[in-house]
Amino acid sequence: MSRPVADEMRELLEAAFSPSSLEIINDSGHHAGHAGDDGSGESHFTLLIEAHAFASMNRLARQRAVIAALGDIVGERVHAVAIKASAPEA
Repeated sequence: MSRPVADEMRELLEAAFSPSSLEIINDSGHHAGHAGDDGSGESHFTLLIEAHAFASMNRLARQRAVIAALGDIVGERVHAVAIKASAPEA
């Protein structure tokens, strides 16, 4: 049995950013029957991530970095990911 996508995302994001805070929310149930719902229960996620690595990045750069760290998960196995990436307060 394959492991949950959320576990894979957690592993990749922790390796890439060593976040001080990371929350992965599976929103798939809210999109049942909508476009992108493949019936897997793992099609839509919200990521809340805080890491020092984001301190020098703007919002778009942070989102691009997160998408890059997730590799082929987004677009291949997950239809949509909402990303809220921030740096810890100084």
